Amino acid sequence: MHGQSVTGLQAAHTVARQGDVADLVRALRASRADTLKTFAAWEQALPDLQVPCDPTLNPPLWELGHIGWFQNFWLSRLPEPERASGPWARVQVLRLEQAPGHRPDADALYDSSRVAHTRRWQLPLPRAKTTRQEIAASLDGTLALLEQRTAADARHASGEAVRSQGLYLFRLALLHEDMHHEAALYMARALGVPVPDPRWQALALPPAPPSLHLAARTWLAGTRLAEGFAFDNECGALQARLADFEIDAQAVRWAEYLPFVESGGYDEPRWWTAAGWSWRTRHGAPTWGAGAAVRFAEASRAAACLPRYLRRDGARWWVWRQGTWGALDLSEAACHLTLHEAQAWCAWAGRRLPTEFEWECAALSRPQTFRWGDVWEWTASTFAPYPGFEPHAYRDYSAPWFDGRPVLRGASFMTQPRMRHPRYRNFFEPHRHDIAAGFRSCAA
Repeated sequence: MHGQSVTGLQAAHTVARQGDVADLVRALRASRADTLKTFAAWEQALPDLQVPCDPTLNPPLWELGHIGWFQNFWLSRLPEPERASGPWARVQVLRLEQAPGHRPDADALYDSSRVAHTRRWQLPLPRAKTTRQEIAASLDGTLALLEQRTAADARHASGEAVRSQGLYLFRLALLHEDMHHEAALYMARALGVPVPDPRWQALALPPAPPSLHLAARTWLAGTRLAEGFAFDNECGALQARLADFEIDAQAVRWAEYLPFVESGGYDEPRWWTAAGWSWRTRHGAPTWGAGAAVRFAEASRAAACLPRYLRRDGARWWVWRQGTWGALDLSEAACHLTLHEAQAWCAWAGRRLPTEFEWECAALSRPQTFRWGDVWEWTASTFAPYPGFEPHAYRDYSAPWFDGRPVLRGASFMTQPRMRHPRYRNFFEPHRHDIAAGFRSCAA
């Protein structure tokens, strides 16, 4: 469980999804401390904070300002009746005046729904000192509103349901910042920015334990808001009929993955799906990089067609991390792989990827033996709404992405512990290997 007991993981995600006001105050402050600590690592490595314009990156200053903007947008700028509506708050009633301490052009700079990705490199963003001051003011405003929330809850007799709904947007702001912290970590790896905090480093896994065998059943996926915070794509109810299945007890390690590479698997079309082989054959050397070392790391990977951040020297494997090359620990989970690479390994090994419902069933039915949280895990499922889906207030969180992309389950070593939840559904395009993603397999 990535160094944590099952109970420890449950306690961590309970803080975010079901904790009281005091829990949220502590978590919001801790999240901000991590945001600023990682941003400081960026400043030390890249004093000008300039990064290439690439679909997998954002300008670091934009990322920082966006976090503060999001809190203001969904909390300080909503009148209390709407804020108390939580998932059903109406953005149409946002106050036009800005929250104290925030700039009048904030929407034009930081609204990710309105500002096209490529435009973020041309924006007149405030400098780092000013941005820090503005996001500090945002957090102060959020904490002040939480104090008011405590008083409002005390006036209601309906108890937990009211508190859960009234705190929904605070929980959303917390988890949103946690997501952007993980993005800052995987962008740092792509650009050779050292982030030495040991909390965000991969751990060694034990030798692969016996697979888990689960009997056929009907699995009920989905959750209810009354049970605490949930993202809209988790809500609803779906009955998935599962046949008997056998699933790995942990993610596939480099020790199991690299024999596929060493056997020439990346040059054998028979192991790849049509989409995977198309990705493989057009996967040329990239045109960007931050410094010669990163360009070398990227080019060596692409020229030899190896997993991202790896290179081979005879029988030895090397990994690019923290801005330098080091010996690869084969006991770590195979990571920074695309869906295509995961599918190709499964075809080579005579295995298959689990569906997201098999993954969830195993995680919740066998919590003591199903290890997760080392890498995000690709599944065979397509990201789609559950029956009864209704978009929550942040309407762009899920609905625009029901476009055929796959679901990932679990969490990674870069994920905040309070983000980790067995029903959380992540979703990325199948060619992405900048995220800390790997996989586990099932018997075919």
